[in-house]
Amino acid sequence: MAFIDRLLPAPRNGGFARKDNWVWCGSVIRGEDNRYHMFASSWSRTLPFWPNWVTNSTVVRASSDTPEGPYAFEEVVLGPHEGDYWDARMAHNPTIHKCGDTYLLYYTGTTYDHPLPTPDHPIAEDKPLGHTQARLNQRIGLATAKSIFGPWKRRDHPILPPEPGRWDGQMNCNPAPCVLEDGSVLLVYKAIGKPDDHLRLGVAKAPHFDGPYERLTDKPIFNFDATGDHVEDACIWHSGDQFQLIMKDMRGGICGEKGGGIHASSPEGVDWNISDPPKAYSRTVLFEDGVHEVFDNFERPQLLIQSNRPTHLFAAVSIRGKGEGHQGIVDTWNLCLSLKTD
Repeated sequence: MAFIDRLLPAPRNGGFARKDNWVWCGSVIRGEDNRYHMFASSWSRTLPFWPNWVTNSTVVRASSDTPEGPYAFEEVVLGPHEGDYWDARMAHNPTIHKCGDTYLLYYTGTTYDHPLPTPDHPIAEDKPLGHTQARLNQRIGLATAKSIFGPWKRRDHPILPPEPGRWDGQMNCNPAPCVLEDGSVLLVYKAIGKPDDHLRLGVAKAPHFDGPYERLTDKPIFNFDATGDHVEDACIWHSGDQFQLIMKDMRGGICGEKGGGIHASSPEGVDWNISDPPKAYSRTVLFEDGVHEVFDNFERPQLLIQSNRPTHLFAAVSIRGKGEGHQGIVDTWNLCLSLKTD
């Protein structure tokens, strides 16, 4: 069955939203309390969505009795990391997993030289620092805990530092880990080699979640340069005989819909085959009341895996006002869709 055919209608009152805060990047796991816990990106709506996601985002935890939600805000898990750290100013892109008795919270962090933006002192886009420095300083980190309630231990260094001169030598973010039965971790990530590059995905592997994480190839695992297309927002899992992946089609040249999803598979995580048909999801969502809604964004798709099978898909969705792109976003929340398991 094609991945897109497994998507069931979304509940109207599911997912996670916050009245006074932007919400993005939702990842869910079942905790030791048998409830469901979502780790998401969130920051104040007193600031614009863009570009303040890269300067002001924090990672929060919300909980629900059911996978579909609604999820209720519980706490900020990762905020500014006081001190001269690589992730001192921002935490974003959370994805929650477990290895043995340890919860693994992968995320993107960054730091920058200018003050934390506020409504009275927004980002100065006409200066070299602006949001560009914050974006280019993004790195992938890992925090761990023995309980879903913490405390969370951050690493002092990113787990996969960029290496200048490589295709991924400028920055990396959007971690998509797959924890395997032997405790090793396959990590797909987004990266660029210079500020104006297309977004590309790479892959690394570690024998243990503590690392070291070593790149498995010197090239991106997908390359659509010939058609001017590029991708981001991977989510990866292992189905028993191969790796499966969904990702966002930035321009629509691969799956046929701008911002829609692509499905691919791989025996070892390096050489990937785009599915036929390739489409994994759409920005048009069917709700349980029979109404279809088209969202301006459907991003950072992540799966709840139960008994080694994906059962629910979570994605950040947005509605735009009059502005273009992310600059025009006026509302966001995390949506949940159940999956057929047969």
